[in-house]
Amino acid sequence: MVDPSGRPVPLGPDALEIAARRGEGETPEEHDRADDDADEESAAHLVPEMKAQQLELGTPVCSTLAEVESELRFWRRRADAAAASVGARVAALATSPVAVEPVPTEGERFQRMLDSFALTAQEMLTCGCHVHVGVEDDEEGVAVLNRIRVWLPVLTALTANSPFWQGTDTGYASYRSRAWQRWPSAGPNELVADAAAYHRLVDDVLATRTVLDSGMLYFDARLSDKWPTVEVRTADVALRVEDAVTLAGIVRGLVETAAREARTGSPPPDVRTEILRVAGWRAGRSGLSGDLVDPRTGRPAPAGDVVAALLDLLRPALADAGDEQRVTDGLAALLRRGTGADLQRRVFQQTGGDLGAVVRAAVAVTAGVGEPTGRAPDGCAG
Repeated sequence: MVDPSGRPVPLGPDALEIAARRGEGETPEEHDRADDDADEESAAHLVPEMKAQQLELGTPVCSTLAEVESELRFWRRRADAAAASVGARVAALATSPVAVEPVPTEGERFQRMLDSFALTAQEMLTCGCHVHVGVEDDEEGVAVLNRIRVWLPVLTALTANSPFWQGTDTGYASYRSRAWQRWPSAGPNELVADAAAYHRLVDDVLATRTVLDSGMLYFDARLSDKWPTVEVRTADVALRVEDAVTLAGIVRGLVETAAREARTGSPPPDVRTEILRVAGWRAGRSGLSGDLVDPRTGRPAPAGDVVAALLDLLRPALADAGDEQRVTDGLAALLRRGTGADLQRRVFQQTGGDLGAVVRAAVAVTAGVGEPTGRAPDGCAG
């Protein structure tokens, strides 16, 4: 949530109070009493996040990409209306371009996170995009996790939308993905034999008493402990709705492709976790503008070639879901015009280094009114 200058403002709880009275969201108190991770909610929602400068939105279960698009646009409008009720706007940015002091949201769980994780929790003001895809059971879910892990860094590159941090160009396309690695449970996992082994891993992590609960198992991808889904968590929040829709199509295609491979007995790629960490760093650093680590070879390759390989892998599953053309077009658009990070840097250059203009442009794109070079959108008044 940002003011007309582009500065994040800690008005999320106030906006949610108004939205809750309208029946459109939860108050911070209601959400804290639920003691649940917001991304695990079953129904569409507007809910608090760890910092008062944020709002989180979630969609209901969707069966088509057209539904995903419709729901995202609807809930972004709801979020913007909630923000406007307190004199702010929303910007779908994974980090704040403008320097900001994050303000914690009140609540027992958020306070416990601050007490336990100190500066990591204090500084963390980031927005990701999580995609859940249904699986038959935990056995299929683990088989999927084993097979999609090598491709997850490519999703980071495709969704890169966080080049700035505390008023500075970081040199990264997705600095959120690097900041997120500060959490003790974040990152890729080793291969696991079966569902029982996965649950032992979860129990062993919780037994260290380092993370607060299963909601803080910040694996790049994980089994939901509430819903029958695999949850993929590596993406920055998308600046453009159409890029979020492309991501959803890719993730569903990945999950379905992996499940099919498991059913035919095809083994998962045996890639060391250390290589996946390097691949994740590479994706966060350059996004789509440089080389990525090719999951098939473990060697660098142009981002366009790696994306094309991913698309070829997914084509049968995408075609069966009716998503092939939409995902193909979406990826072509990303490669042609760039990511959210590319847009942010373009506006920064066009406006002579005005980070406020970068945020105002993001507000306009989030609202679906185009890609301006920084003029404040109508209605962005304090």
